[in-house]
Amino acid sequence: MTAADIRSSAVLVHELEPVAAGELERHLATAKEWFPHQYVPWSEGTDFDGEYDGVPWDESQSPIDAVGRTALVINLLTEDNLPSYHRAILETTGSDGAWGEWVGRWTAEEARHAVAMRDYLTVTRAIDPVALERERMEHMSRGFSSDVEEGVLTGMAYVSFQELATRISHRNTGRYTNDPGCDRLLARIAADENLHMLFYRNIMSAAFELAPDDAMQAVVQVAEGFAMPGSEVEGFVRRSVQIAMAGIYDLRIHHDEVLLPVLRAWNVFERTDFGPGGEAARDRLALFLEGLDAAATRFEERRAARLERAQS
Repeated sequence: MTAADIRSSAVLVHELEPVAAGELERHLATAKEWFPHQYVPWSEGTDFDGEYDGVPWDESQSPIDAVGRTALVINLLTEDNLPSYHRAILETTGSDGAWGEWVGRWTAEEARHAVAMRDYLTVTRAIDPVALERERMEHMSRGFSSDVEEGVLTGMAYVSFQELATRISHRNTGRYTNDPGCDRLLARIAADENLHMLFYRNIMSAAFELAPDDAMQAVVQVAEGFAMPGSEVEGFVRRSVQIAMAGIYDLRIHHDEVLLPVLRAWNVFERTDFGPGGEAARDRLALFLEGLDAAATRFEERRAARLERAQS
């Protein structure tokens, strides 16, 4: 990022601060207090091997199948890496005023998700706690980085998509597990993620009014290079294929339920205030979406064919 880009980003952060203040106020009035310990069936817990000489974890103890466990581990490791996301957002917005208040509140709410998920999955012996802890150490040690150029517009565009994608991933994972308690917990977490998405999406809507061309260029950059925060987990590609084959999160969901709804909220294809740069970015986005839609259709056809072969 050049010095001019940094100055431009700082100006936008300042101009968007009143919007952030309003969105923070709306969020605090809307968000519902909840407590992780109330979502955990503590009476099911038993000692593990180690200091208390209990029973080591075994796959047969899990009420959830291998694909469900894979999705749960990816979702939890993503939540675990919160310190990296906290740092990335603060580096973009700064810690002053409403921005700092929001990032603090957002961080506190996100941290609750990892606490609740780990407690539930450990108590119910749904996943291997030793493997999970080793992966957590490795994943958090590497942190989080993005190939998308940093700036307030790309940052807000990214989390607008990412929070919605995370909401859907949690919600669909909960349903897939066929575990009522897990489903209930992940639905509660997904409700938080939806409120977070609304904050960032609405900030970006205001950015489109302030700097439509720059906002549009940021959006297409993020859409083309989008990757979930958990994409740096070891074996993510293999695991994401399993998750996609199960219908928990796939290209069709990403296109239809994540990208398109957010883009509609920003009114990107109906706007008339773009200059040449914004128009070119919108054209590029349209081509990208067309290609993604085609790729999603091809994947659905391959998945259907594979399912048919498995049933024959």
